[in-house]
Amino acid sequence: MTTKKPPTHQPPVKSILSFIIDLPNLCSLAGLGCTLIAIYFLMTGVYAAAMIGMIWAVAFDWADGLIARSMTGRTNVEQRFGGQLDLIIDLVSYGVTPAILILTYAKFNPFFLLVAFIMLVFGAIRLSYFSTFGLSDDGKYTGLAIDNNSIILVFIFMFAGQFDQSVFSVFLGFSGTCLAILNISQIKTPKLSGRPKNVILLAIYTLGVTAFYGLSLV
Repeated sequence: MTTKKPPTHQPPVKSILSFIIDLPNLCSLAGLGCTLIAIYFLMTGVYAAAMIGMIWAVAFDWADGLIARSMTGRTNVEQRFGGQLDLIIDLVSYGVTPAILILTYAKFNPFFLLVAFIMLVFGAIRLSYFSTFGLSDDGKYTGLAIDNNSIILVFIFMFAGQFDQSVFSVFLGFSGTCLAILNISQIKTPKLSGRPKNVILLAIYTLGVTAFYGLSLV
């Protein structure tokens, strides 16, 4: 005689839009909004405003992780969804946007398509690798974390006015290529975004960058 197992009750599947009502996800989407603003101003040639959008995208990205780790009661599903949302936004913010920066500043010179393609491909590989393997055993990233691309490029662009545009375009493309190579390298880098002290330092940097570029918009 066989006994029937009692039916297992699966938790109800949440609707897609219900995941918006989650503070870390709202923070992530705010960063995506900043990225959209950055892309808009890159396409219209207002680079100072674009740089502000790019750095604020990083600030919201770091903040959402800090908020998520401080919250209690988030389900595994909510955590997994937030992680996947982060990865998609990261590719747009730190892969697509820097590529557009280089293409637009180089006046869409076809040569720079190769640089943009390298940044996109290496960025996608970098994020896929992290999604698969996570941090190393000692809690470090393998390869340069992709958010550093925007942090560094925003700083480098501060010196754009000191050089001829064609010369600086080449330097910007070279810098982007080097960052892309570092993204997929085997170097170990610490997880800076996981510590409140580093988030405060990024906040100070973000305000400084905003003030620097904001003055040129006045």
